[in-house]
Amino acid sequence: MASTEGLVPITRAFLASYYDKYPFPPLSDDVSRLYSDMASLIQLLALQSPPSQGEASLIEEANREPPHKIDENMWKNREQMEEILFLLQPSRWPVQLREPCTSEDAELSSTLRHLKDNFDKALTAMISFQSKNSERIFSTVMTYMPQDFRGTLIRQQKERSERNKQAEVDARRQLAQLGSATGVYKTLVKYLVGVPQVLLDFIRQINDDDGPMEEQRERYGPHLYNLTKMVTAIRVSLTLLWERYDTFKLNKNQMNLLSEAVIVYTSEFERFITFISDVFANSPFFISADTAGTLGSRENEEYKEIIVQAGRTYEVSLMVESENSYIAWDFSLVQGKISMDIGFCVEYISASGEKTLILPYHRYEADQGNFSTLMAGNYKLVWDNSYSTFFKKTLRYKVDCIPPVVEPTN
Repeated sequence: MASTEGLVPITRAFLASYYDKYPFPPLSDDVSRLYSDMASLIQLLALQSPPSQGEASLIEEANREPPHKIDENMWKNREQMEEILFLLQPSRWPVQLREPCTSEDAELSSTLRHLKDNFDKALTAMISFQSKNSERIFSTVMTYMPQDFRGTLIRQQKERSERNKQAEVDARRQLAQLGSATGVYKTLVKYLVGVPQVLLDFIRQINDDDGPMEEQRERYGPHLYNLTKMVTAIRVSLTLLWERYDTFKLNKNQMNLLSEAVIVYTSEFERFITFISDVFANSPFFISADTAGTLGSRENEEYKEIIVQAGRTYEVSLMVESENSYIAWDFSLVQGKISMDIGFCVEYISASGEKTLILPYHRYEADQGNFSTLMAGNYKLVWDNSYSTFFKKTLRYKVDCIPPVVEPTN
């Protein structure tokens, strides 16, 4: 386990300075021009024959703004590429293209094969990016994790997550939803105690609305959003065209438009993915406190000590604001020569003051644990020394309330 002493999570200010060194050369002007032309082609196809319910949903999607987060856009692009490659399989072509009788149909058939090659190459680049980025994040987390059961559990969870994602791809589901799927970080909060504080801080802060990743979205998001819109337009165009090919044939200009749109999109997407891969690969998760301007320890990270007198109890109250938050604790008794234990339980306090025992009373010398709360409200952690007649006990403890956390997305 690597030392985290003196480290703090990346800040938005730090990323702003870091990204200054990585300006993205703007997308080609052809992207906006071709997107506009593809939108006009979609309108023309929709006028040719009223869209079905499924087609109307696709058109509506093409008219919506792309998701805000980088990762969700990546999955959206992958989803559209998968769907386009499905449409570009010769077995999915209109029969006139599978068995061309005219020179125009033969020319389009040849063009489609080349366009499929373009998308195959772009999809391969996308899959490689997602795999390497996921592994980089996971490796960073594991570097700072205690080398005990938590590491094994998180590794098992990652393997399950990857299998589930691949199953979604194989089942041709809505891949864009995977961009906001939970993952290793969600599992991490289930095993909080003993995890370095800097890693927990990173999890809390990374997806804040004005957190570090927002700087990334503002810098690079608009370029990716335009690519997302363009690939969606290509998919919708092909979907509508295949259903209307017996009554609507692309003229030479429209055929060139489709070809140019695919070539420009795949080229610009590969350029973007290569660039952002380099940015991500060199971007740190943690920086020194000096760099972040946050020198000095924070009180809420320190253990506290309290003497629990014989015949008394000691309580710590916590307010839980969000459902499915976690209450985490780490406590031990400062031992002398005589082995000692102390009673411990967790209670929920309703608005009317009624107490509900949510963690049964037990006696410990020390404990590291957590409890996933079922509802928002007031909770009490209670250490009980009331059964002791003579011995006061020095309790060393740290407790925290961790809000629900999902896998950080860009």
